[in-house]
Amino acid sequence: MEHKGKEMMCCRSGLAEHPFGTLKRWFGWDHFLVRGFSKVRGEMSIMVLGYNLMRVIRIIGLEAFRAYCALKTRMAVEAAIA
Repeated sequence: MEHKGKEMMCCRSGLAEHPFGTLKRWFGWDHFLVRGFSKVRGEMSIMVLGYNLMRVIRIIGLEAFRAYCALKTRMAVEAAIA
């Protein structure tokens, strides 16, 4: 059983943990700042959100992103007034 557990950890560390480590390194984080699964999950969600926003801005450009945000804000204000 112990041998199988080591094999599973080796497989997990190679497949599942590499993308998370890569994202953390890109943001300059060496470790999670919180403890506990739900808190780490929240922290990781914030990192992924930041990564995705950076990708959107790189793909469509900063001005297009700002224009989109302004349009959505205007639409939300108009909907709230109506």
